[in-house]
This record gives sequence, C-alpha cells and structure tokens, in this order.
Amino acid sequence: MTTARDIMTPDATCARESDTVHDAAVTPARKGVGALPSCGEDDRLKGMIADRDIFVKVLAEGKDPRALHVGELAGGGVVTIGADDDVAEILRTMSEHRVRRLPVIDGHELVGIVAQADVARALPNPSAGELVEALSYD
Repeated sequence: MTTARDIMTPDATCARESDTVHDAAVTPARKGVGALPSCGEDDRLKGMIADRDIFVKVLAEGKDPRALHVGELAGGGVVTIGADDDVAEILRTMSEHRVRRLPVIDGHELVGIVAQADVARALPNPSAGELVEALSYD
C-alpha cells in the first residue's frame, strides 16, 4: 500500500502568520513550488498560501505585499491528509475538496506536502487522468 508518506515532498517549509506576504513569496520562488503551508508561532498548521493567492488577493487588488501579513491571507481552514493514509484516500480527499496540494500531518506535526503531480507520478495513467479531471474546473 502506497501512503502519503511514500509520495510526499518532505520537510515542508512554513510561512509564519506574522511574515509579510512579500517575505513568504521568496520561499516558493526559491524552492520552485506553488504554495506554502502557513503556520502559527506554535508551529501548528493554520492554512496554505499559494502563488495564486498572492496574485489574485494581493497584487490584483492593489494591496502592498510588504504591508500584508500571511495570517491575513492564508486562513479559513485547511484540508490535510494523514501521513499513513493511502493513495485512495488522497485521491478522495483531493477530489472531494478540489485541492491540488495536501499538507501531510503526523499527529499534529506537518511532515510534508502531497501535490497533484506527486499523486500522478505514483498512479497508473488512467487514475492520474481521473485526478486531473476531478481537479480541473472553470
């Protein structure tokens, strides 16, 4: 059985809720990823901040990314997956919640991120195509 732990990108870097959006944007650019988990000062996961959030909710609205904090942008709860959950559960969760990235939790600790591409690489082609279709929307 393939689990989230098997296919995740480990060592996810958290943006702190107190970081400016500008500072948080540097990490995804450096790491070549499209989103970062947002964590509180207690290191607990609070949300996700994606490149799209920065473009749509900050830049397009004329807000200053140096004045806006991550905690103001990345909220509203976050969908996660357990580290030992299998690929079928990952597919179900991604499809049901229409998300392309899932933070992977072991207990209360963030241990990695499973992205749509990670799942697609781990699945036979027909299943990967079904995932892409389920997550593609207008």
